[in-house]
Amino acid sequence: MNNYLALIISMKFYRVTPKPYLKLRIIATLIDYGIFWVLFYVYVSSVGEQTGENAWTVNGWPALVVPVFWLLYFVGIEALNQATPGHDICKLKVFKPDGHKITLYDALKRRICDPIDLMPFGIPALICISKTDKHQRLGDLLANTMVAKIADMTEIEVTF
Repeated sequence: MNNYLALIISMKFYRVTPKPYLKLRIIATLIDYGIFWVLFYVYVSSVGEQTGENAWTVNGWPALVVPVFWLLYFVGIEALNQATPGHDICKLKVFKPDGHKITLYDALKRRICDPIDLMPFGIPALICISKTDKHQRLGDLLANTMVAKIADMTEIEVTF
């Protein structure tokens, strides 16, 4: 009786078919920044000093809470979950073009471009999403990431 060992190697590859999802991305961004601004307002109005009618200021160490919360909410949650709460509600995820998960550094690079992408009513982001092959905004181009639904990802398994 001959016994032999069969070595089987299996590898998974992912292909993401990008779509623009402009409406969903706008809704997700509005949800995320809506949550952020409400929490920002509550924090500043409860911790800050009132400087005038409907005007508050936060100075010193308490002022660091706002950027730290921004980092945790947008960068941290996105790196851990591949989506912020707004993206989750809209069933959108952030992927690398090969379908792999993003890293904390990728999420930071994506979000560092938010002021450029979003300030003038999101027009730069909308133009980039409309004009790039993978429907990427400036932050996605910098981080080499893309936004898609899980249904847009095809898994291919190759066995040797």
